[in-house]
Amino acid sequence: MKIPIELIRIVVALVAVMAWVGLNALLLVYCERKYAGHIQRRPGPFEVGPHGIIQPLIDGLKLMAKQLLMPDGADAILFWLAPILSMIPVLLLFLCIPYSPLLTGWEVNLGLLLILAFAGLNVLALLLAGWGSNNKWGLLGAARAVSQSVAYEIPLLLAVLAIAFQTGTLNLTEIVNGQGSWPWQWNIIVQPLAFLIYFTSILGETNRAPFDLPEAESELTAGFHTEYSSMGFGLFFMAEYANMVVVCSVATVLFLGGWKGPFFDGWWWFLAKTYVLLFVMIWLRWTYPRVRFDQLLNINWKWLLPLAVANLLGTAFLMKVFA
Repeated sequence: MKIPIELIRIVVALVAVMAWVGLNALLLVYCERKYAGHIQRRPGPFEVGPHGIIQPLIDGLKLMAKQLLMPDGADAILFWLAPILSMIPVLLLFLCIPYSPLLTGWEVNLGLLLILAFAGLNVLALLLAGWGSNNKWGLLGAARAVSQSVAYEIPLLLAVLAIAFQTGTLNLTEIVNGQGSWPWQWNIIVQPLAFLIYFTSILGETNRAPFDLPEAESELTAGFHTEYSSMGFGLFFMAEYANMVVVCSVATVLFLGGWKGPFFDGWWWFLAKTYVLLFVMIWLRWTYPRVRFDQLLNINWKWLLPLAVANLLGTAFLMKVFA
């Protein structure tokens, strides 16, 4: 029986994605610690390896060596299912991201729709983690995660829909091909408001400061993953950084021209733009204080949602007039 070439390609892409997710987690942990250290005038990791460069690797080994514990009264199925459900969908999201014309794991005509659909499973994992832990702080963190995700998903979808209206496609590769190589030819110039709404919304969707209410250490210990140790916590940790890469990669595709750049288009432009957005997310975390939960929701319902609706209606009107 002959194995389809497309199936082999997907399997190889999945293996490459798993390696990339692990390597990316180590890289971003080191960058975040160093970035935070310099912002707050301290060195950050410094002792383990040159300038602390192997500190994330040692931390990873420490997590794998620790004992997996489950609190008394916890629901075993939900407790262990949550970190797995948080991690597995992320691997699928990477497959349809076009890093270059020849570097796409799985070319899907509705790739943008696939990413939006499977990205929503992460909030279900956070809910199961908090609910199954039999911990009041975990439950409060899960409740915050659900309400926050439901709120910020709406303006995010509306911002993405504006780009879909403008380009007339949900295929990520076609969206990139519709943009030029120079910055003034990118969608961010035509849709600056959609970009600001999208970027603000992904901070809420990925639980990044100043919107990290589901795991607010000063209020909820660690929120939904309070009771997790070893690689139970490690999977949540890796999934958060992987989701950050996914949402920044989608922003690169939708607004920043993807793999296109002023000179020699290629995957290096895609990674450069993605990591610039990631560093902005890190910078915001270590610069702005955490907002209150009522402020978090007011930012969405009073500002992002009306602006997203107005932007979408304006885009639809202009597309109808100039079509």
